[in-house]
Amino acid sequence: MKLTFIHLTLLLGLLTAGGCRSTTEQTETQTGSPSDTTLADTTAQTGSTLPTPEWTKNATIYEVNVRQFSAKGDLAGVETQLPRLKELGVDILWLMPIYPIGTEKKKGTLGSPYSVADYKAVNPEFGTFDNLKQLVQRAHDLGMRVILDFVPNHTAWDHPWVKQHPDWYTLTNGKMTAPLDEKGKPTGWDDVVDLNYNNPDMRAAMIDAMSYWVREANIDGYRMDVAGLVPNDFWQEARPALDKIKPVFMLAESEGDPAQFRSCFNMNYGWAMHSLLKNIAKGKAKATDIDSLLALHKKKYPRWAYQMNFTQNHDENTWNGTLAESFGAGAKAFVALTSTFNGMPLVYNGMESGLDRRLPFFEKAPIEWGTYPDATFYKSLLTLKHRNQALWNGEAGGDLVKIPTGRDEQVYAFLRQRDNDRVAVIVNLSNQLQTIRLGGDGYAGLYTDVFEHKPLELKTGMTMTLKPWEYHVMTN
Repeated sequence: MKLTFIHLTLLLGLLTAGGCRSTTEQTETQTGSPSDTTLADTTAQTGSTLPTPEWTKNATIYEVNVRQFSAKGDLAGVETQLPRLKELGVDILWLMPIYPIGTEKKKGTLGSPYSVADYKAVNPEFGTFDNLKQLVQRAHDLGMRVILDFVPNHTAWDHPWVKQHPDWYTLTNGKMTAPLDEKGKPTGWDDVVDLNYNNPDMRAAMIDAMSYWVREANIDGYRMDVAGLVPNDFWQEARPALDKIKPVFMLAESEGDPAQFRSCFNMNYGWAMHSLLKNIAKGKAKATDIDSLLALHKKKYPRWAYQMNFTQNHDENTWNGTLAESFGAGAKAFVALTSTFNGMPLVYNGMESGLDRRLPFFEKAPIEWGTYPDATFYKSLLTLKHRNQALWNGEAGGDLVKIPTGRDEQVYAFLRQRDNDRVAVIVNLSNQLQTIRLGGDGYAGLYTDVFEHKPLELKTGMTMTLKPWEYHVMTN
């Protein structure tokens, strides 16, 4: 489900044309063995107060829109492609909601996956519980992990709880209501009904439902839908209950509350960065605005925190545009950037096959996979993430150190280094030819361009001419 609170007032001030997400539409938004439940030493290695599964340190994430992923649109269709995704460099599979969909007030022909009619069942369109277990086991056998999309803020109107426990729902003037945003305004999500987190019995039932999939299907964590609309003290209850079963990885579809990194979540959404990069692509912001936002994040978040970096996801693709619509001719330059920033890069299903259309939310329209023309591009970035410690997540990776170019409003260049591993990135974020002169120090040396497979020596004071949207990702 799409957030309604993406930009804090401070962020809006930083971003020259930050795009708030509409709530008038229905929008919804490799390492080691999976049996290894070893946790990082969260005090010494990350400073985090939360358990952090060791395998997340250099992980990448891939979102699966199950309905559109294959011709049949089922879990078996996802399982079939697991070896290919492993080869692409995917570590974490995020499955969009797999639960039965409500029929009362449903949207479109098939309804929204975020209108959940039963938290402890598999949508019959997708297969059976055994199909899910088999998919998870197959992924684990390949060294991958699986997280489920969970919807804790609301249910379908025909969820059994509506009749069995009406006191578990928010009442407005004595009547159940669709969710409101953080400002108390309608979200437009009228096919779902808002849950009441003041009710301790509902909280217990929700934690039980979340625990069910970890315990019975052996999933590895959750992406939590509109996590910011759920009280943070609930997340403090939920996380220990899940970790008692197995160490989990938790992703919040949220950005507004840094306290979530201390209560429950290992990673949140980089919505503000995504919006800024779209504005840069459209000429509405400058590359130097990236520095302002990164500085704000450094001040705002705990030092171990990191975000999911993306150019596409199901919300963006369906409601705001394809990769080309959002980033134009510079699409791959922005993918290269988000894949090398501190944080975990997301690949939305179909991007490796050049997905050039919006996938409908309430109807069936399978991805046309073709010959995967962009697979090598994404594999190069994901493989670099795995192998080069400078790009690892959170405190396991290297800090981003800006490289001055003399054209910093148009070109973004930086170095990340951890121990002896280095990655240098230079990206022309404009549609104009740019001639740059590298300033500063600390980056000089011989590198190999990840895409061109050619040696390149960087020196202080050297000049380079970059074509529009040209990018170089270099490793030592």
